[in-house]
Amino acid sequence: MAAPKISSLLSCSFTSSSSFSSSSAMFSSIGRNSSRRRGIFRYSTAAAVEEPINPSVNVNYTQHLINGQFVDAASGKTFETLDPRLKKRSRMILRFADLLEKHNDEIAALETWDNGKPYEQAAKVEVPLMIRLMRYHAGWADKIHGLTVPADGLHQVQTFHEPIGVAGQIIPWNFPLLMYVGSIFLYCINAQFIKTLIPSTCSGAGLPPDVLNVVSGYGPTAGAALASHLDMGKLAFTGSTVTGNSVLQLAAGSNLKPVTLELGGKSPVIVCEDANVDEAVELAHFALFFNQWQCCAACSRTFVHESIYDEFVEKAKTRALRRTIGNPFKAGIEQGPQIDSDQFEKILRYIRSGVENAGTLETGGERFGNEGFFIKPTVFSNVQDGMLIAQDEIFGPVQSILKFKDLDEVIRRANAASYGLAAGVFTQNLDTTNTLTRALRVGTVWVNCFDVFDAAIPFGGYTMSGHGREKGMYSLQNYLQVKAVIASLKNPAWL
Repeated sequence: MAAPKISSLLSCSFTSSSSFSSSSAMFSSIGRNSSRRRGIFRYSTAAAVEEPINPSVNVNYTQHLINGQFVDAASGKTFETLDPRLKKRSRMILRFADLLEKHNDEIAALETWDNGKPYEQAAKVEVPLMIRLMRYHAGWADKIHGLTVPADGLHQVQTFHEPIGVAGQIIPWNFPLLMYVGSIFLYCINAQFIKTLIPSTCSGAGLPPDVLNVVSGYGPTAGAALASHLDMGKLAFTGSTVTGNSVLQLAAGSNLKPVTLELGGKSPVIVCEDANVDEAVELAHFALFFNQWQCCAACSRTFVHESIYDEFVEKAKTRALRRTIGNPFKAGIEQGPQIDSDQFEKILRYIRSGVENAGTLETGGERFGNEGFFIKPTVFSNVQDGMLIAQDEIFGPVQSILKFKDLDEVIRRANAASYGLAAGVFTQNLDTTNTLTRALRVGTVWVNCFDVFDAAIPFGGYTMSGHGREKGMYSLQNYLQVKAVIASLKNPAWL
């Protein structure tokens, strides 16, 4: 008689919800949702981090107890006892996070100097989220394991989750710190090569000298070298779709290394007829103009139901006129300069294109001030799907507002773009929410909120916006190989 077969199902779920509030006069951080009517804004960057509980106990004796007396060892030596709650990799990554936290303001200043984003954004949002990501990653170090797999026949089957090897990472100029930490997988025992500049806190955290390597350079040289290197086991790239295509070809033409891509976007925001217009205007404004719209997930196509279109346009114009622009180190500034002259001129060309193609320029459309690469917040109404400003990723402060009649129409138009990174939905109707969140072909859908990011929330795109996911448990798959080990069994007591 065959031995009884025992099978099991192991399942787990992870949820994350967090917030911190700030007055509307201060810079609004990543993750603001639609709680304005309650007088606050909510954010998701400060998710609670469980701190180790350290009882205030003094260790008074490090000696032997002999005949009721504490005495030194004959050799005079002692040995170390380690806190079993944290393994070595966890401790190193946590020390790394502690050092980043210690230098929060310095790192934020460097980030603002580098790309012009408001200092308050860097210091109060991005660096804290970077630290949150590091501490989240540290928690995975002792939780990566394989499975025992039931199989037919007299066999013991198990899987190993092994590190994929040396991983290369090419990160962009708009969020270099967050993009680096969002894909750091040292807890998987992968060594990394990074093409950009990061703070030199590695040695202080105790990382071995050969584990994390940073190479600053240009794409055609340093980036191409990483993508085509035969000893690289994995590559991650964040940037434009055109460059991502080249990276993928270089990787395929060398050693077929797997590549995760987080690329461009032309994200739609859909404002339904039952939406709270004031909240939708504020959040659509934030979703577009955040970081000078130098953000791949920016909602650069704002679809508004025809019944509230005129009201929305007028309020969106008013909000854009209130946006504070200037020196990014000045308190209360919402918008700094664009990254460089090339991007500055490119944005102005798109604005001219919008005017030439009969879009209605409601406000903005020109340089702000006489120095630097500042552009006034720009709002277009009467935008049609065929216009360049409705098709291309501008990467600048240009809001395009389009009109729609019904859900079937807006779903078709929203999905017509070649990108599929993110989308926003503003409605009070649960059925509408369910319809749109399932119909939109994007990697992330925010409902009555936008740009809510957290260490546990996966992020990535469909189609030309790339493949693979960053952050959260889904990102582990990118940096681990799965090995199946099958051993024969003789006379097992059970299967």
